[in-house]
Amino acid sequence: MGLITFAAYGIDKRQAKAGGRRISEARLQGLALLGGWPGAWAGQRFFRHKTQKLAFRLIFWSIVALHITLVAGYLLMASR
Repeated sequence: MGLITFAAYGIDKRQAKAGGRRISEARLQGLALLGGWPGAWAGQRFFRHKTQKLAFRLIFWSIVALHITLVAGYLLMASR
């Protein structure tokens, strides 16, 4: 999922430069929510894309926090 999300960021950045059809922010966030957040983070850094919009960044980091919380909760439950 990370590779797919990374590619989506690259495609969206290329389309933004070319004035073409874009990938919606909701779709990019959805890919991150489905487990692609590491690819989204890498795509943001590598392509310098979606790094200036505060609202987008807040949603993205909320998704990351959710995933970390879920994994931590799972590990705590599994260790009992």
